[in-house]
Amino acid sequence: MTNAAIATLGIDLAKYSFQIVGQNAAGVIVTTKKLSKTQLLAMTAKMPRCLIGMEACSGSHHLARELVQQGHDTRLIPAQYVKPFVKVHKNDERDAEAICEAVQRPTMRFVPIKTEDQLDLQALHRVRERLVSGRTSLINQVRSFLLERGITIAKSRRALETVLPKIMANTSAPISSRMRALISGLVDEWGHVDERIDKITDEIGLLAKAEEGAVRLTSIPGVGPITATAVVAAIGNGAAFEKGRDFAAWLGLVPYQHSTGGRQKLLGISKRGNRYLRTLFVHAARSIARFLIGKGTTPLGRWMTALAARVHGNVAIVALANKLARIAWAVLRSVSPFNANYGKARTAN
Repeated sequence: MTNAAIATLGIDLAKYSFQIVGQNAAGVIVTTKKLSKTQLLAMTAKMPRCLIGMEACSGSHHLARELVQQGHDTRLIPAQYVKPFVKVHKNDERDAEAICEAVQRPTMRFVPIKTEDQLDLQALHRVRERLVSGRTSLINQVRSFLLERGITIAKSRRALETVLPKIMANTSAPISSRMRALISGLVDEWGHVDERIDKITDEIGLLAKAEEGAVRLTSIPGVGPITATAVVAAIGNGAAFEKGRDFAAWLGLVPYQHSTGGRQKLLGISKRGNRYLRTLFVHAARSIARFLIGKGTTPLGRWMTALAARVHGNVAIVALANKLARIAWAVLRSVSPFNANYGKARTAN
């Protein structure tokens, strides 16, 4: 068979070689090959326009953009949605065949292809998240060393920053000279990590002011430059979702359902999708909840006050995070900033 017979192409990505499976319009496999990236792009450049599917993973967005430039209809699929199509005895060829089958499903959900700017912004967030996690590990290690010497400190980074210099200056404290040297080294490392976090945070803040979507998102209560830019990096303009509920479900901010026989059973939140973004929305909800409960005069404030009166506090926080996520999607799609009195305006009309 020639490349002209290929209507759908499934590509299983790897670091150095790509396994492909091509099907014709009737769904019959007409080619299976293992190619390098250069060979793959050379082959697809000579092919007529076809549907190409890949799993969304590291490197997939760059390759997808190149295939789109060649004129192909390229789509990225979440890995968990490909798994049901994999036959027994998993291997690269079976994976590529499963991708080829999955990309043709009319109900399949796809991942939007990220731009270079989105990937840069996403990289900044990933580096910052890793540095913050590393700083937490440093703080916990210092705290544990002190605890082993009988010195207990309150659970707070600020508390440790305040008390630690006094402890190190106290020569009568039960800390050996070797341990003092180790803790001093950890404190120096902590300061270096702080500088890097501050530098990346400032850079994200500048990008938030330059990105139109992020500027609109910061008009939402509780949503600052970090959350706003993380949303833009993850979903762009939100076109991949038909409604805000879909975005909230993608973040895992909806109940996990285990229903059968017509009996509905809802459990805790599903925690699927982007964990980092979900965490940011929960933190945003916690930061503004106290200003809304019993004090809010806006529709959002009244809604939160009524909700907090009938459910557990943590449930109310997650529900507020869900609503903030849905508002964020609406702000991106409507190309207008958040209007705190939107509900009032609709009622008046």
